[in-house]
Formats: sequence, structure tokens, C-alpha cells
Amino acid sequence: MDLLSATLTLFLIMDPIGNVPVFLAYLRNVDERRRTFVVARESLIALVILMFFLFFGASLARALRIEPPSLHISGGVLLFLISLGMIFPELTHIGTTAEQHHQAEPFIVPLATPLLAGPSSMATIMLFISKEPQRLGHWLAALIVAWVMTALILLASPRLSRLMGQRGLVACERLMGMILTVVAVQMFLDGVKMFVASLGEAAAG
Repeated sequence: MDLLSATLTLFLIMDPIGNVPVFLAYLRNVDERRRTFVVARESLIALVILMFFLFFGASLARALRIEPPSLHISGGVLLFLISLGMIFPELTHIGTTAEQHHQAEPFIVPLATPLLAGPSSMATIMLFISKEPQRLGHWLAALIVAWVMTALILLASPRLSRLMGQRGLVACERLMGMILTVVAVQMFLDGVKMFVASLGEAAAG
């Protein structure tokens, strides 16, 4: 996977467009002068969490005895479920959750994690670094670029919400979900190919 593909995959998984309404709901009772600070703080916390998995994900996978095919297959399934939630947002009920829990200023949960640094982004980063650990700088660049684009969109969330409206945001999220579906299926197929290849090597040995 090249830098552009890795960056696009991480950007789609972080789903900043889909998270705009959720962020606005959680920040509704936060003073307007603090909203930019809160979004920036939560985005930085998410970056720290994802960088932890980038630098230590391979060691964690080895400690848990997780093989690359398992990461590919589980990552593909997880991304597929995430993409379905983006295409059919009524299945996730995210809006209801946000409305119920936006009373206090959010801290780490749920904005930094799991909305930005969620299980799917963690698993994807672990997959990248476990498959090609020698390309650490490559994956780090992809993560930072995807994170910067995500943070900029979330910082501009009030303007985007007014500009695009609810229908525009939903349309963009569903388009991103369709792209992520293709990525998820390819990741799953790569895992199956790796698993079948390992069986062949074991039989030959």
C-alpha cells in the first residue's frame, strides 16, 4: 500500500465528515470560546493514541500471537461494518447517543476515542506496521496527513454544518462509506490470500 492509499484509508476510517454532527452535539453546551480548544485537544489526544499503536502495535501483536492474516481479515470485517454504518447511519444511532450525553465538556471519551481513535483505526495501524515494519516513516507520514485533514475539518465543523446542511453531510458520509467498503473487501481478500498461502507453505514443509 502506497502513501496515498494509506492516508486515504485512515482518513476515511476517522470519518471527519460523519463526525461533524456528533462533535457539534457534544459541544453544544460548551462555551463558544472553548470549542476550538476542545476540538484541538481531543484531536491531539487521538493522535497520541494512534501513534502509540503505530510504534508499539507490532510488539503488541507479537505478544498476543496475532498473525498478519488475522489482522487483515479482522480489520477488513471491522472496516466493512464501519462502512455500513456510514452508508446507513440509522443503523448506528450515533445522533441519539450524542444528544443524551452532551451535557458536560467531553474529555477523551467519546470524541478522542472512540470517534477518532477507534478500534478500526487502531487495528488498521497495527495492520500496516505488522505487515511492513520497515516502513515506519511511511505509515507515520500517512497518519499525520490523515490526522491533519481530519482535525482541520472538525475545527471548521460549525461552518461546514451551515454550508452543507444535514443532507450534504449525510451525502458526503455515504460516499466515503462506499469507498471504505471497497477498501474493507480488499483488505479481507488479502487476508484470505495470505492465510491460504500459509497453508500451502505448511503443507509443502
